Amino acid sequence: MNLNPVSVLNPIFSALDSLIESDGVYLYLVFVWLALLAIVWILSGGLLRQKRPQRNSVMVVPAIIFTLQSPRQPPPPTIGIEVDLTWDGDDETTNQA
Repeated sequence: MNLNPVSVLNPIFSALDSLIESDGVYLYLVFVWLALLAIVWILSGGLLRQKRPQRNSVMVVPAIIFTLQSPRQPPPPTIGIEVDLTWDGDDETTNQA
């Protein structure tokens, strides 16, 4: 068995030669139109499109929201609470002896 690449591929090359000899002009026109379609597809973003899974179709858009609020008012005063102003439990009245 002869496994020489030239002898194995010789029938394929002779078939291609006869096809080009008989219909070469039409093959050329088909390849030119296919090349033009491929160029248009590539330039329109055909290679950059990625298929997204249907379950992850949520789009997150970061946004900054400004709201106008009225100026803050101080809390109302508390009434009825005694405040011990002494420090460490020292009373001024006990130290005056």
